[in-house]
Amino acid sequence: MIKIGITGQAGFVGNHLYNTLSLDEGVTLIPFERAFFSKQDKLEDFVASCDVIVHLAAMNRHEDANVIYNTNTALVDSLLTACKNKNVTPHILFSSSSQETKDNLYGKSKKEGKGKFIAWANSTKSKFTSLTIPNVFGPFGKPNYNSFVATFCYKVAHGEEPTIINDSDVNLIYINELVAVIIKAITGKAENTINISENASEVNIVAPHTKKVSEILNLLKQYKRDYMENGIFPSLEDTFEKALFNTFRCYVPVDHYPVKYTKHTDPRGSFVEIARTQTSGQFSFSTTVPGITRGNHFHTRKAERFAVISGKALIQLRKIGTDEVIDYYLDGKEPAYVDMPIWYTHNIKNIGEDELITLFWINEPYNPEDADTYFVNV
Repeated sequence: MIKIGITGQAGFVGNHLYNTLSLDEGVTLIPFERAFFSKQDKLEDFVASCDVIVHLAAMNRHEDANVIYNTNTALVDSLLTACKNKNVTPHILFSSSSQETKDNLYGKSKKEGKGKFIAWANSTKSKFTSLTIPNVFGPFGKPNYNSFVATFCYKVAHGEEPTIINDSDVNLIYINELVAVIIKAITGKAENTINISENASEVNIVAPHTKKVSEILNLLKQYKRDYMENGIFPSLEDTFEKALFNTFRCYVPVDHYPVKYTKHTDPRGSFVEIARTQTSGQFSFSTTVPGITRGNHFHTRKAERFAVISGKALIQLRKIGTDEVIDYYLDGKEPAYVDMPIWYTHNIKNIGEDELITLFWINEPYNPEDADTYFVNV
């Protein structure tokens, strides 16, 4: 059992790391509160309880850059003083930044902080790992603070118009990807690890995604239009777009739900489209009163499934140009489905005494201008 503490546990990266590690039965998490930095006894108890400390606590935005510098260096000093006072040598991982090489006080605070940790590791023969972290995005980032992605997601989801100041290429890593790297770094298995001293190493975390700011904004506007306004799920095959979509969804206002479906009702029963997707087709369900038949049509390219979940049904199929009719009897007490081959006209009839409930899936959403639906009685 390894005991891990995370400074900045309540922050964007810290919270995701904490929640992910909490799923590992081989990890005991040592709770941390920011107030510990002003309570020396609490901080010393914290460091003495940890085998590993991931130091994420930092300030990255303030109107006075000197406050950023002084705060970040003071946090490092406090942590190291606590370790020295308790005579403990946990493995410390430090969230550094590519800003280290830039001429600004935030980058300077990170560079000096790393230097202090390296000196401590060398003098105590303890282990230190510096993590050079690129731009991070993901669910629950704070708008106007953590990243422009969080800001854009919030604004688009709330009907506001984001402003692009510089439409440049941005290197990005999704929070889940970053957390996976940090966990590997804890065990010394992270890629792109180099030794920078006898007891210290550095992990240069590569950003897997490079996108233009405008490209991200266009995707977010598409999610607003298709997903929020029309209930259409986007393509989730691309790793980055799936990550961005899941990020966007956490900014959808709570009062957006529940979203009411359009219910089409006639003497036969009701039909409701549940969801459309850009890659996985359309999902819907129908209710059918006893004795009523639906369908009597065929498709030349569409794949379709009928699933009976309540009631009794007769599903019939007949290949176009033949006379043979195939009968399938289904009962919702034992839910079952039948798939419709192309060029087979098909129907479904409620042969029970109760309402029939059927779920439908078809590989492409219905388009009245290109329906691929031809009505022929079975």
